[in-house]
Amino acid sequence: MYGNRIVIADADQAFLKSLKASLTNDGYLVIGEACDAQSALEVIFRTEPDLIIMDANIPGCEGLQFVRIIEEHRVAPVLLLTAYSHRELVEEAKHSWIFGYLLKPVNQDNLFPAIEIAIANFKKIIKLERENKELKKLLEERKLVDKAKGLLMEKKGISEREAHKYLQKVSMDKSIPISKVAKKVIMLLQKNSP
Repeated sequence: MYGNRIVIADADQAFLKSLKASLTNDGYLVIGEACDAQSALEVIFRTEPDLIIMDANIPGCEGLQFVRIIEEHRVAPVLLLTAYSHRELVEEAKHSWIFGYLLKPVNQDNLFPAIEIAIANFKKIIKLERENKELKKLLEERKLVDKAKGLLMEKKGISEREAHKYLQKVSMDKSIPISKVAKKVIMLLQKNSP
């Protein structure tokens, strides 16, 4: 919540100064400011903020290309500011790493909830991506074990239960994960196949 680290990027110096004062008064830490896309990227990658607040038309960037770079690296959520609402921009924002969209001049009452919701949703997405990656890894490991059991059953003429017990025993005896045992079994039995 309060104390979140924020980078702000806008070509309008007066607006940047005003926004920084508002954020600081609300207890946020403005750890970087930039007036163009290149400077903003340098600050963002150097400081790794909790949130990026940027103008949609920041110089040095075509469309939301800037945001795609942030998304690719999963650095932080982006809260987009714009002086006007265009359907094309809203459509593009819907399909990018934008976690909030506010019209200028920024209403202070809307800024705080937009910041907090953007950061919370970003954390949820990162957590879900991590869980998804772990589940994919577990599924791949399970497939390896099942394939190794199938080969053992076929080549050795044993039951599925016996094949699984064999993999478990080797895993415990050698103190290595069962998925690694399964990989070795697959390699050996497929290599020895006619």
